[in-house]
Amino acid sequence: MRPEKQFLLDDIKDRIAGSKAIVLASYKQLEPNASAAFRTNLAKVGGSLEVVKKRVLVKAAQVAGVALDPALLQGHIAVVFANEDPVQTTKVVYQFCKENQEVLEVIGGRFEGTLCSASDVEQISKLPSKDEMRAQFLGTLEAPLSQTLAVIEALLTSVMHCLENKSTQSNS
Repeated sequence: MRPEKQFLLDDIKDRIAGSKAIVLASYKQLEPNASAAFRTNLAKVGGSLEVVKKRVLVKAAQVAGVALDPALLQGHIAVVFANEDPVQTTKVVYQFCKENQEVLEVIGGRFEGTLCSASDVEQISKLPSKDEMRAQFLGTLEAPLSQTLAVIEALLTSVMHCLENKSTQSNS
C-alpha cells in the first residue's frame, strides 16, 4: 500500500477509535458553502466531518474493531465524528438534514461501541443534552424539598394569622 493511503487509513482508524460516536451519512451535491457552514456548526459542539472512500472506511473500521456492512454504504459517504457530546453532534446533523433536504441522509452510526440504524441515530438526536439532563435531575431532587418547605412556611404563616386575628378580636 502506498504511504499516503496508509496514512489516510491510519488517520481514519484513529479517529474512529478515538471518537465517542460516529454518524454515517450518504450525501448528494454537498455545496462548498453549505459544507463549510455544516463543518463550523459541528466544530462548535466538538464534532467533525470527513468525506471518505468506502473501501478506506471499511478497512479502517475493520482495523479499529468495528464491523461495517459495505452493503449499507450506498452513494458518497460522509462520516461525522463526535469527540465531545454525541447527542449534540447528532442534533446538528439532523438540523442540517432538515435545512438542506435531499443533500444528506443518515444511514447509521456507532454509539458507545454499538452499531445503530438510521432510526436509532434519529432517536438519539432527540434526547436532551447532558446539561438539560442535569437540570432535569436537579429539578427532580429539589422539588420535594421546596414543596416541603412551602408547606411548613404555610403552616407557620397560618399560625401567625390566627394569633393576629385573636389579638385584634381581644382588643375590640
